[in-house]
Amino acid sequence: MVDRTVPGSAIKVVSKKVLFFFFAMTTLLFMLSWLFVLRSTQSDVMSNSSLFTSFNDSYSDPVQQRDVQEVEPSIGNRAILGDSIEAEAATTTTARDEAQQPLQQHVPEEQGVKCKPRVLRVFMYDLPPEFHFGLLDWKPQENADSVWPDIKAVSPHYPGGLNLQHSIEYWLTMDLLDSEVPEAEAESKAKSVMRVRNSSDADVIFVPFFSSLCYNRFSKTGPHEKRSRNQVLQEKLVSYVTAQEEWKRSGGKDHVILAHHPNSMLDARTKLWPGAFILSDFGRYPPNVANVEKDVIAPYKHVVRSYDNDQSTFGSRPILLYFQGAIYRKDGGHVRHELYYLLKKEKDVHFSFGSVQKGGIKKATEGMRSSKFCLNIAGDTPSSNRLFDAIASHCVPVIISDEIELPFEDVLDYSQFCIFVRTRDALKKRYLIDFIRSIGEEEWTRMWNRLKEVESFYEFQFPSKEGDAVQMIWQAVKRKVPFMKLKTNRSRRFFRSLQRS
Repeated sequence: MVDRTVPGSAIKVVSKKVLFFFFAMTTLLFMLSWLFVLRSTQSDVMSNSSLFTSFNDSYSDPVQQRDVQEVEPSIGNRAILGDSIEAEAATTTTARDEAQQPLQQHVPEEQGVKCKPRVLRVFMYDLPPEFHFGLLDWKPQENADSVWPDIKAVSPHYPGGLNLQHSIEYWLTMDLLDSEVPEAEAESKAKSVMRVRNSSDADVIFVPFFSSLCYNRFSKTGPHEKRSRNQVLQEKLVSYVTAQEEWKRSGGKDHVILAHHPNSMLDARTKLWPGAFILSDFGRYPPNVANVEKDVIAPYKHVVRSYDNDQSTFGSRPILLYFQGAIYRKDGGHVRHELYYLLKKEKDVHFSFGSVQKGGIKKATEGMRSSKFCLNIAGDTPSSNRLFDAIASHCVPVIISDEIELPFEDVLDYSQFCIFVRTRDALKKRYLIDFIRSIGEEEWTRMWNRLKEVESFYEFQFPSKEGDAVQMIWQAVKRKVPFMKLKTNRSRRFFRSLQRS
């Protein structure tokens, strides 16, 4: 008897083979067509890469480089705070010439016309004088409709002495006012900032509160006061700023707030923290209030005189290592008195107590100019004005402060003109003095020359000049603008849904 199932089984087997062959051919054709599409679009993707370059350039501030035929190699960092020493040193060999010119935003030339770099556009609140120049005893003229002095006629004087250390609020505000002077009348043609009257046109919103001066002059309560004038003004400032439409629009993320003195803005900082602070360091701030991601570190104004026409040599500076200042400090400053006992008997080391009183600044000026290396040791806070006095004196700074943050370090390689030593190493017997003695004349001379090249970045003056401290601070703020925009835009993601709920 014939089995009737055989033909049916054969048909099934044939059908499976046909289906498998069809599937394989379809897959192969799909892959070939996909490869063809990728190949045909590759050139388009490459040609459109300039779009990304243009986008990135619009938010960058590359350093203009000088055309030089020979570049001296970086001396490197002989003792660095970080652990990845070799990795960091490999990335810093070209930074030397990058920082010799002020930061300029690249603008492409069109049709042979050279365009000017786009300056930072700043909207400044018209705060009453009690927040700024009124703290300098300036008063507007009667019937005057402006809260600002006429800087073309006379500029309010800022007090000297140690007040000058944290005077950035004065210089930045004066520079903003000066940006409105017509170019034909302006003493300086170099501008890094422009004041705008419409906040919608601004990159940042500037809060002109002289917080450091307010702390220095008015932090103590009077005989019949429950709160100091400093506390009252901070409270009024918070109420004013947070009520403005500009603050509500961004949540304060595009606001620039001055708090350079470590003790300034003690009350207001926890309420205005979404803004970008301009600080001397982060020593007295929790990381959620101030951090390197959103804030700007600005230099102190040095109190010693600048060393013009410095013709020093390694041999003409008889003091090897110099320190003069407060030796016994609280917090992280314990290292000062420990180093004092380690170094006080070294014959070519000057390590003594000093202050600004009784000719202290004059003595410090003479001492630093006679020294090869100047100690910058952590005190109550990680930073001090001593670093910038050393730079102005062309005395190679030796920084012993593990938590220090340095101004403009995203564009300046400090290892080319500073020596960094970890605190734990500096406190080892003879480690520091033997290390400094190992630095020879050739290496010291390279660092001394570099100090003379970068010193202008730390000079405060009015009117500001190209590449000085005022313009460097504005350019540092400008480099924060993309982050401000990012944070502001991210905060708006759920705005509509939150309104509905």
